[in-house]
Amino acid sequence: MSIEAGKDLLQYRLIEKIGEGGMGAVWKAADTTLNREVAIKILPDLFAQDADRRGRFEREARLLASLNHPNIAAIYGLHEAQGVHFLAMELISGQNLAERISKGAVPVDDALPIARQVAEALEAAHENGIVHRDLKPANIQLTEEGVIKVLDFGLAKALAPEPSDTGASPTMSPTLTSAGTVAGMVLGTAAYMSPEQAKGKPVDRRADVWAFGVVLYEMLTGGQLFTGETISETLAAVLLRDVDFEGLPGNTPLPVRALLERCLHKDPRQRLRDIGEARIALQSPDASSLTSVAAAAAPAEAPRRSFAPWVVAGVMAVGALLGVWAPWRSAPPAPDPMFLRVELSPDANLFAGYGAAALLSPDGDRLVYVSGGGDRMLYMRSLGESEAKVVPGSEEGYHPFFSPDGQWLGFVTRERLKKVSTFGGTPIALADVSLSRGATWGTDGTIVYAPSPNSGLMRIPDRGGEPEPLTELNKEEDEFTHRWPQYLPGNGALLFTVHTSGASFDDARIEVLDVETKQRRTLQHGGSYARYVPTGHIVFVRDGTLYAMGFDVDARETTGPPFPILEDVTQNPIHGSAQFDFSSTGILVYSTGSSVGRMASLVGADRDGKSSPLSGDVAELYHPR
Repeated sequence: MSIEAGKDLLQYRLIEKIGEGGMGAVWKAADTTLNREVAIKILPDLFAQDADRRGRFEREARLLASLNHPNIAAIYGLHEAQGVHFLAMELISGQNLAERISKGAVPVDDALPIARQVAEALEAAHENGIVHRDLKPANIQLTEEGVIKVLDFGLAKALAPEPSDTGASPTMSPTLTSAGTVAGMVLGTAAYMSPEQAKGKPVDRRADVWAFGVVLYEMLTGGQLFTGETISETLAAVLLRDVDFEGLPGNTPLPVRALLERCLHKDPRQRLRDIGEARIALQSPDASSLTSVAAAAAPAEAPRRSFAPWVVAGVMAVGALLGVWAPWRSAPPAPDPMFLRVELSPDANLFAGYGAAALLSPDGDRLVYVSGGGDRMLYMRSLGESEAKVVPGSEEGYHPFFSPDGQWLGFVTRERLKKVSTFGGTPIALADVSLSRGATWGTDGTIVYAPSPNSGLMRIPDRGGEPEPLTELNKEEDEFTHRWPQYLPGNGALLFTVHTSGASFDDARIEVLDVETKQRRTLQHGGSYARYVPTGHIVFVRDGTLYAMGFDVDARETTGPPFPILEDVTQNPIHGSAQFDFSSTGILVYSTGSSVGRMASLVGADRDGKSSPLSGDVAELYHPR
């Protein structure tokens, strides 16, 4: 029969078509028996033509109808009339999330409650054995009362052919069909498919966790995360393209970034396993309860961290500092540490996402720091001068590190390991990286670096050449990353941090590696970002506190237990780094405060676009209204 306004399907009178997609056309209709408005989803023709699929759909529909949750659109019935198969569903007023995102990014304060309700809907479905498989903004309805309704649970699975269907193969899976195939359906919209779903592999609830992360990312940024001119190009982007977490708004709380990083891990084994964890984390409007998720998150992209220039760094003699705190000291008390507060330029905005954002040259005379967000650059300043100079060609650079003689400065971008002369010139690319997690330069003319967030360490000549593997992840111990290397004196060994999947960096291991034999040994369990100090100590961070422990560099053994030396040091719990560095002359540079927050002042703007300061005070301010 023809489907048009005014037609009756059993007791349902069609009023107007309100949507159409791969899962069928949706009509607004009047239930003449119960005198209420409903949504009628007309199922595709393939449904009527396939008895096996029809039977499976009926079983799935009964399971879906059993869900009774305020954030899931209710199913009233599955019907057939005059050869037309359709679902009678709850009619949801308002706009869908895709329409909302098309108008621009959703403010954090609005996006988090939406995400929490979506997580609650997914959790209820998962507990009943139902995986959505096609979560996307168009399937999330925003009611006028602020209640979220998730639509089309389980329809992708119910309408898909069985794997045993004639001719079925991974390349012809309905999750991979292009427009025009299987009645024009793309079951599981390509831009929101998990990598395993895009490969045609069996999926579980972790596919919904991925899609949830994509939806939350798009709410916060206002743009589509994975795009392409064709379905194939979009799927290739899902499989191959790294998530650009730097595209998130600067006021995105660090724990929210951590949650996104865990949801958007391409390896489902490293992904957040239970959407209930996200629901719990998002229950607090200010996301303060996300701390536990942040601590457990597998490391991925970098959150940005802004510091006011006057809280950037203290510089002190580390020998005096260790002398004050060393518990075994029996000599007369050491003099108080010499302390110097260093103020950077007024517009300095330290980028502390990866590694130390400020460090000293080996001789302790120059300070290099990373300033800016998406437009970050490296700056170098002599401590005897008042102004810093831009390091030419250092756009998008982070984690700077000096050559042992101080004449070269190494750094990384998202995709390259580079070096540049401290006297000026054009940077030289040495190796490809993907979000490197640290590098160190040895006196033997080699650089050891972590090429990616989930890799072992590599080594390359500082003049360039073929990189070679130096360490391998121990999968039996669930090692996830080797990072933040530092050569020890003599270049025969180096320190690095070992992190295991699902653990906090406060529970990471600090190990020493014999470069020649590649034998590893654990020096400390509990802490990260270890640095050797010329006083004969290893200093590392744990829970915002610097600890030191005696170390025999020749025997490569610790000589005493850890003891605290400095509290309130800025630590990044997501990446295991901290904001401190040492010169070889025994000077410590560090910054204080939490790694979450963005220092700002209030500015007002009138309708003509003219702006003026409302207050000269600078603080951690969010979402003015």
